[in-house]
Amino acid sequence: MADTKTLIEQAYSAFNKRDIDSVLALMTHDVNWPKVSEGGRAVGKEEIRAYWTRQWGELDPHVEPLEITEEDGGKVRVRVHQLVKSLNGDLLLDREILHVFTMKTGLIAAMELGEEADPAAGPSAVFAHRS
Repeated sequence: MADTKTLIEQAYSAFNKRDIDSVLALMTHDVNWPKVSEGGRAVGKEEIRAYWTRQWGELDPHVEPLEITEEDGGKVRVRVHQLVKSLNGDLLLDREILHVFTMKTGLIAAMELGEEADPAAGPSAVFAHRS
């Protein structure tokens, strides 16, 4: 398996291309992921597939890694530039944020948002404008 930095870069690239299968291939079967646009968590590859399919039906997100830092305990901090547009091309978000990944057996096991205190509580403030 590719080194961690390469794996993370591949995951973002596949996400931006809407290549769900390629991203999911880089994750553990029980991966735990924040549902940023809905609130709560997606657990497992099929829940993530369903979440991203819904998300991409409403929004056009693009997330580019700027800095990847590996830490002890299988943690990887990724500073990203996140650009979110409506499907009509209207800019909804353009900022840098932090993603924190947990790696297990060379795969992505979880992702947390660095600036969100409790993503399980509800959608990120970024998506609060949606009804």
